[in-house]
Amino acid sequence: MSKEELPKGSSGATLGDRVYEKLEEGILSRKYRKGEALIEMSISADLGVSRTPVREAIRMLEQKGLVEMHPNKGAVVVGISLKDLEDIYAIRMYVEGLAAKWAARIITEAQLQSLTEIVDLQEFYQMKNASMKINELDSRFHEQIFRYSGSRTLRHILSELHHMIQWFRELSFKSEGRAEKAINEHREILSALEARDQDLAERLTVDHIRNAWENLSKQLENEDSD
Repeated sequence: MSKEELPKGSSGATLGDRVYEKLEEGILSRKYRKGEALIEMSISADLGVSRTPVREAIRMLEQKGLVEMHPNKGAVVVGISLKDLEDIYAIRMYVEGLAAKWAARIITEAQLQSLTEIVDLQEFYQMKNASMKINELDSRFHEQIFRYSGSRTLRHILSELHHMIQWFRELSFKSEGRAEKAINEHREILSALEARDQDLAERLTVDHIRNAWENLSKQLENEDSD
């Protein structure tokens, strides 16, 4: 079996941190499925590291709730459950709505132009049916609004939530008609921000996240029935 490449470590990142990032990515992308045991010896061989950083990484995954320790089986993948997803999208509705409301209060013309360019690019890639590019720009649109809210706390919370569900958001965008609808919703949110209408920006963002969840729920139902 060929060895996998670890992510490059940022300043101060330990080997355990890098192994954690690799395993977390595998769990969140569903490479490691729910109920699967993480075997320290196999992982250390695949990644070309000793078992110590693997053990450290598994402890971090347990603290985050992505794995559970079972007698005789060791670390077993929990992953992101349907209940987790419901909770995350419910939290997103409130917190992203608040971020849009706060952004509408203080957003600058330069920031509005940056968001406009993102939505314009989304429409361009929609004509080319480039769902991956549209999804990347979707993430950028939301991240910019987090930043423009002026709250580091909101930005931190929302960035973590988006990270946890990235695979599911990509799945959602693959469904027929969702990309076009999401882009139209972005355009409406952008118009509310341009008008500095805080309440409307909040309401449209809440609706946008709710629509995304309803679409994802249908996708997951279809996947389970296959």
